[in-house]
Amino acid sequence: MSETIAFKPESLAQVHKIMTRYPEGRQKSALLPVLHIAQKEFGGWLDVPVMDYVAELLSIKPIEVYEVATFYTMFNMKPVGKYVLEVCRTGPCMVCGSEKILDHIRTKLNIKDGETTEDGMFTLKPAECLGACGYAPMLQLGKFFHENLTIEKVDEILDLCREGQVDLG
Repeated sequence: MSETIAFKPESLAQVHKIMTRYPEGRQKSALLPVLHIAQKEFGGWLDVPVMDYVAELLSIKPIEVYEVATFYTMFNMKPVGKYVLEVCRTGPCMVCGSEKILDHIRTKLNIKDGETTEDGMFTLKPAECLGACGYAPMLQLGKFFHENLTIEKVDEILDLCREGQVDLG
């Protein structure tokens, strides 16, 4: 028998509070913050039953949830590691060496883009513009940006993650 998907009472209360921000019939406006709550509560990623549950709560069609969840890189469509390394790969970051950073991470962790290390610790997720072009190359780890990256800085970040000393926000 499969497990029933439902928010914890405190999360459900938060969802209902978010929904009250929007007029009747405009529940879809609450989708982004509700997806963040769902991702956090249901293992760090959004599988189809979770997205269906969100659609039901918001009285919208499941496809409306899928479209949004798959569009934004902040939502994970499969299980991810404890640390998700989102490396910007757009113009300014590429010019400043993000491909070198990506190659280093791929080699050091022995994973490809979108993959997770065997120990479940790291996922590499190339990202489109993270909005820190003046500090390129950069990566996002949790809620924090790590800017002006070098190979040495990346190695330090990875070591701190392994030691459990990285705050994800």
